[in-house]
Amino acid sequence: MRTALTLFLSCVFLSTAAQKKINYGNNPWAGKYYNVRGIKMYCEIYGSGRPLLLIHGNGGSIESFKQNIPFFSKKYKVIALDSRAQGKTIDTKDSLSFEMMADDEAAFLDALHIDSAYVLGWSDGGINALLLAMRHPKKVIKLVSTGANLWPDSTALTPSTWKDEKNTLDTTHTENFTVEQKNNWKIFLLDWLEPNIRLEQLHAIKCPALIVGGDHDVIRTEHTVIISQNIPHAYLWILPNSGHNTLVEHRDDFDKKVDDFFSGRAF
Repeated sequence: MRTALTLFLSCVFLSTAAQKKINYGNNPWAGKYYNVRGIKMYCEIYGSGRPLLLIHGNGGSIESFKQNIPFFSKKYKVIALDSRAQGKTIDTKDSLSFEMMADDEAAFLDALHIDSAYVLGWSDGGINALLLAMRHPKKVIKLVSTGANLWPDSTALTPSTWKDEKNTLDTTHTENFTVEQKNNWKIFLLDWLEPNIRLEQLHAIKCPALIVGGDHDVIRTEHTVIISQNIPHAYLWILPNSGHNTLVEHRDDFDKKVDDFFSGRAF
């Protein structure tokens, strides 16, 4: 009996230890490239169940969700991707837009033969989640968008955030940029020039949506409120004592609340 118990506990320990060592975003056991709209899009898949698409923020990658994937992969088929021109998904073209990335995500789900999925987007990924539901409504069962904005000025961003971005724009000289620097600049300009979503466009989102922000977010709280007010079936959640990194700073509460929302147990 003692030997069997020892063996069981050893297996649990090894499983937990292995999970902690997973290099999310650079895991050859879970990663694969897919041909999507002229680029090779990198994706890692974990767990089984209903599909859950994770979309990271500006300049991020799958690694952005490394603290959340273990929780969600216990119940969902977690599909974490590197967006166009970010992470392992290379795109050398000059243009980049949120609409382009939303269309990528829809085509990506098609490549996986997935008709629809739950969607969780953070920051730029939150914008992508909104646009995916607007442009490809049949692809989204429910969405959670945290730290998203509709336009790129100081009425949406906190004045200090907008000022920092303006300073970067004014003081950066691009003449001798390397290929990597040009790509990073393209990603920066995405947030400086976009998104440009009108409030009435949000009315096209028909799926249930949970709109999230931190009370000290780089996105102004009143802007997050306006987003929720213009989506027909939206719920608002402002996390107290939280900055932009809601799903990291309040991981346990965030993960549980999102799961409850997807499962219909909350809101």
